[in-house]
Amino acid sequence: MCGIVGYVGNKPSLDVLIGGLKRLEYRGYDSAGVAVIAPDGSLNTRKRAGKLNRLTDDLAADALHDGTTGIGHTRWATHGGPTDGNAHPHLGDDGKLALIHNGIIENFSELKAELLARGHEFTSETDTEVAALLLGDEYRRTGNLTVAFRDVVARLHGAFTLLAVHQDEPGVVVGARRNSPLVIGLGEGENFLGSDVAAFVEHTRRAMEIGQDQIVTIRPDSVTVTDFDGEPVETREFEVAWDASAAEKGGWSSFMAKEISEEPDAIANTLRGRIGDGVTDLSELDSIAAALKDADRVLILACGTAYYSGLLGKYAIEKWAGVPADVELAHEFRYRDPVLSPGTLVISVSQSGETMDTLMAVKYAKERGATTLSICNTQGATIARESSAALFTHAGPEVAVASTKAFVAQVVALYLVALHLAELRGSRSPEEIADDLDQLQALPAKLSKVLESGERIADLARGMSDTRSVLFLGRNVGYPIALEGALKLKEIAYIHAEGFAAGELKHGPISLIEPGQRVFVVVPSPRDSNSLHPKVVSNIQEIRARGAHVIAIAEEGDVAVLPFADDVLRIPLAGPLFEPLLAVAPLQIFAMELAAAKGLDVDQPRNLAKSVTVE
Repeated sequence: MCGIVGYVGNKPSLDVLIGGLKRLEYRGYDSAGVAVIAPDGSLNTRKRAGKLNRLTDDLAADALHDGTTGIGHTRWATHGGPTDGNAHPHLGDDGKLALIHNGIIENFSELKAELLARGHEFTSETDTEVAALLLGDEYRRTGNLTVAFRDVVARLHGAFTLLAVHQDEPGVVVGARRNSPLVIGLGEGENFLGSDVAAFVEHTRRAMEIGQDQIVTIRPDSVTVTDFDGEPVETREFEVAWDASAAEKGGWSSFMAKEISEEPDAIANTLRGRIGDGVTDLSELDSIAAALKDADRVLILACGTAYYSGLLGKYAIEKWAGVPADVELAHEFRYRDPVLSPGTLVISVSQSGETMDTLMAVKYAKERGATTLSICNTQGATIARESSAALFTHAGPEVAVASTKAFVAQVVALYLVALHLAELRGSRSPEEIADDLDQLQALPAKLSKVLESGERIADLARGMSDTRSVLFLGRNVGYPIALEGALKLKEIAYIHAEGFAAGELKHGPISLIEPGQRVFVVVPSPRDSNSLHPKVVSNIQEIRARGAHVIAIAEEGDVAVLPFADDVLRIPLAGPLFEPLLAVAPLQIFAMELAAAKGLDVDQPRNLAKSVTVE
């Protein structure tokens, strides 16, 4: 969750650190801090509770003595509240060493008791300070920051990324990772560390992966990576596919607004190079082609918004490929003794590729012989490296905490996998597959048309700024969209919102309907021969009869909803499985505009971080 930056090189380190933290602020934003080694060899730190601008204002009023080596951190609180004292960095070796941390050290209590017995005093409530004090003790014993790291990480349980500097080793930053993200940036006469590539993409697009249980030491002219035992390991370099401007607002009112506007491009980029002559071209999956062809079951693992994309993937896989598919919340999966076999294809979905619950579920599935495929948006991500194969969505950086363009890209990637499975298994005719692919390629233009109605949706949201509860209904592929619409409203507008399968109404939820209750209904197309359209229209009539205010999302030309809906938001004609990718945008815009009307921070909602890297 936390944002982490490390730098050694030839530039003022504070410029690099603050620039990186600004691009990483979405990862953690309840406190921020920096530590730099000044030219005179002194270690200088500054940290403040609150958002990053509190730290930058503090630095502007009273600048640190800067140098060319430093580390920076934005925190999302786990152990200890968001206070100045709990903010990172934390110090060791009598203030000569500074350490920052992402993750949770599970055995910190016993380690803290040991340190207290040695006479150490603690200045924070964090688990991180335990690691800082341990590392300081080991440095005094070994005189080498990298060696001291090896001794300390061997004692830590849990998930962590650690970065540290010591004033006796200027020009050196050392980092270590276990079950928490860290990536290396490679420059000329300078090198970088970050919790993701946004930390350094302003300076270099050359990056290097660091694997599980590895330690990295960067100097201006070198990068050394070893395992926790000190043995050298092979590394893989890659080029970041976007530049720093992609992670900036570019004149938009919020990152969320910008990212919703980028959804057509996100879909197009996910499809680019993967369709040719009416067939899929997924060379990334060649290594698991036999397993795909022979799979007797598909299991999709994800959390939050990614879970809802998985629900849509289930519909597509079963309809097109004819393979039984299930979707599970990753954090529940491995705690119930799930039944897996070599014939199980496990598809994990994670925007960051670092979601801890999903990562541990993938490892569990792989250990039990399942083939694992990850759908991910982030190069160098851990889940992608841990999986048998990976399909990257290429949606570009998503900074707003509430996921929007990543969601539509994930659905498109799952649809590509479903059609690829259909090709390998012969479960769908070439003509049908070619038509499905044509409909996928038509989505960017259709979604652009939906986005043109943004101002009307904004007016609707502003008129509901005092609303305390909103319900969402959908059937079949509309049901995941109802769930996603409710989640967006909860995440950023902080009001009660629930999504229901419309068929469940009479089984209980209809008791929630009272005069004035706002209800969004995702209406299926009436053109499909197996359409649930009449049943959903009946649902609308049932709730209208009880005083509900109905906002219907319906395709162009659907007049049957008009007598029963108070407002109708139109989407272009599309096939049943493709309608959800058009219907979700109005709900995203509505949540964003309602939050803005309430004066809330759209991009950084309270208590949430972009990437959940702890269990």
